[in-house]
Amino acid sequence: MFKNHLKTAWRNLVKNKFYSAINIAGLTAGLAVGILILLWVQDELSFDRFHQQADQIYKLENQVGTGASVQIWTETVAPIALMGKQELPEVKETVRWCDGGHYYSLLYKDKRLDIDRPIYADPSFFHMLSFPLIKGNAANPFPDNNSIVLTETMAKKYFREEDPIGKVIVADKTTYFTVTGITKDAPRNSSIQYDIVMPMSMYAKLNYTDINSKQTINNDFSQFNFDTYLLLKPGTDLGKLATRLRDIHLRNKPDDTDIKYQFLSVNDMHLYHSDGKEAGMETVRMFMWIAFVILIIACINYVNLSTARSMLRAKEVSMRKIVGAAKWQLFLQFMVETALLFILASILAMGVIHLLLPFFNQLSGKELVLDLTDYHLWILLLVTIIGSLIISSIYPALLLSSFEPLKVLKGKMNARISDALFRKALVVTQFACSVALIISTLIISNQLQYIRSRQLGYDKTHVFSIFLRDGGTSYDAVRSTLLSQPGVLNVTRANGNIVKLGNQTGDNSWDGKGANETMMMRPMGISPDFIPFFKMQLTAGKNFTGTPADSAHFILNETAVRQAGIKDPIGKKFRLWQTTGTITGVVKDFHFASMKNKIEPAIFFRHTGKNAIIYIRTTGKEASRAIAASEKIWKQFNAELPFQYTFLDETFEKLYTTETRTGTIFNIFAVIAILICCLGLLGLAAYTAQVRTREIGIRKVLGASVAGIIRLLARDFITLVLISIVIAGPIAWYMMNKWLQDFAYKINTGWSVFVLSGVIAIFIAIITISFQSIKAALANPVKSLRSE
Repeated sequence: MFKNHLKTAWRNLVKNKFYSAINIAGLTAGLAVGILILLWVQDELSFDRFHQQADQIYKLENQVGTGASVQIWTETVAPIALMGKQELPEVKETVRWCDGGHYYSLLYKDKRLDIDRPIYADPSFFHMLSFPLIKGNAANPFPDNNSIVLTETMAKKYFREEDPIGKVIVADKTTYFTVTGITKDAPRNSSIQYDIVMPMSMYAKLNYTDINSKQTINNDFSQFNFDTYLLLKPGTDLGKLATRLRDIHLRNKPDDTDIKYQFLSVNDMHLYHSDGKEAGMETVRMFMWIAFVILIIACINYVNLSTARSMLRAKEVSMRKIVGAAKWQLFLQFMVETALLFILASILAMGVIHLLLPFFNQLSGKELVLDLTDYHLWILLLVTIIGSLIISSIYPALLLSSFEPLKVLKGKMNARISDALFRKALVVTQFACSVALIISTLIISNQLQYIRSRQLGYDKTHVFSIFLRDGGTSYDAVRSTLLSQPGVLNVTRANGNIVKLGNQTGDNSWDGKGANETMMMRPMGISPDFIPFFKMQLTAGKNFTGTPADSAHFILNETAVRQAGIKDPIGKKFRLWQTTGTITGVVKDFHFASMKNKIEPAIFFRHTGKNAIIYIRTTGKEASRAIAASEKIWKQFNAELPFQYTFLDETFEKLYTTETRTGTIFNIFAVIAILICCLGLLGLAAYTAQVRTREIGIRKVLGASVAGIIRLLARDFITLVLISIVIAGPIAWYMMNKWLQDFAYKINTGWSVFVLSGVIAIFIAIITISFQSIKAALANPVKSLRSE
């Protein structure tokens, strides 16, 4: 019997090529895009869950500051992990790691490799976290300070078939390391990525070299440079443990900066902050919604066309019932037809996914693979395909198998068939989803445009930067040399990146500061020519003078003055770290981070350090000559490193990589959703024209114009689209307002976006149905009447 059902289903698909093609195309597109998005979602949700003890591992973070300057710091001081393990029985094990920025390249014999992600870590890194050693002693991965562990990839690049254990490599031509271990590459879905791992004891040696100082890595509570993870006993009260860690910190702190500790499960750290706020989960939820919408739109297409064409198959079903077919047999027949259609669409969808996956990876910044040996992939595929099949097949099969044969043969159709209310509701749902996507796309595009066009408070046009070791000590000579080169307009220096200031401190004081008040600030060391170089505005006071007196002078931004409550700030005392001086200027607020964040307090002090970021403004046209001149300077100070430079425009764009990708993906998937909608609308328009052939012929014989016929056929569809617009508006407004809440500086979602989206939707609907409407209106009425 099943074989007979399969033959009948195939014949029906072949017989109705036009409608079959529309259904298969819509389902293929829906399944392919839906599965691609769900693969992305699955990857995001899987981050950091590969750690064997993930349920008991927590990342330690800090809440610092008071009042308006409260912030979450994701890095901690080094001693808190050691003291926590020693004093608190709930802490079973700890691990710390930090960026290995001291070294940039490794040399083995004559082969040099640049390293992108060097880190320092505790020995527990390889057993508390699931980054196991393939070679080496897991119990003692770092026998001494000059030990180094390589990833599999790095080991193959350096040594190929040689055994790397025991080999000596040179870092930046200054430090000799012995390879003592090989670890697996960090999984793609790991928040921690690295190329080489060096011992934390080496970090301590490099940063705590003053033998006269009592400060060591194990008692320094001033440097928040370390990602800290704690393995806790089951059932640990996180609130009480956080309080006890805070007590340890306050007992040892060197200043009056208040602090609170917070825990973030390693399972959640990719998508959430330790204060419970969402980091990337909102984007994941948005993508899940897109996948669901596109799959629903594709399923609605099939349901609409199946139920619409049910009247054309009513006589076929009735005759089958009269000759003895049971209702369950007819139900099974139509389920087989739908299943066959889905099998064809699924096969095509897998082919489309295989072709599109490289492009999608480039678009999303992922490295997704279609691994058919992964059971997670099969679960995803089966749930998506079977779920879509059930949604699409049950109602049409029930409807088609429920006809009453005598009424059908007498021309009295069942009310459920003739009443198209359900089908209209599906069309409204379909277009409401599409309109919501159009609105979302426009709002995201407008927000990104707003970010790019907003005044930052400084001029980054044609500016690039290079980092020079010891460049600060020879700054005047470097600046003079660069200014003499063609294409160089101006030069300045600082110890930080103006686009994204990374340093923070609460170690400050001023007249009138409250006893329990802490203001977190972004400090930046600059040269006197920095403010005029970036065309920043001073709202009060004056710039640095370039004299020794500048060492006790500070320039604050407006937010710092406002949050500190300092009135008439010029000349007032201010302490930053161990330096007490006076405020000599107030600079107008400027953006030094993503516009997701409000402008924070910032302070400029006179840069006197050795290392410096050199900023070079070019003419634009002669930028290449300015870069070439900078390379010569680079070789004087960083001869062992490959020349690197970055334009500030590029750095600025990287702040919004996620938002830009989200916007691009939204644009593409919104277009796909609309195209799937159009396929369904095209099929319904063709069906409507087909069943109203006699009516159209009679109207034309009685004098109806072509325009009148077109209006007649299009009117119902346009009405449904208008209803869709009314429904989609509030839904899209709510969703996009939630998305915009991540931005401290954002656009107002005015009515114009919703009107434009509605106009676009109506225009698309008119274009889609116009072809079939015009074709029906121009048909010869004599042939139309004969065909009936």
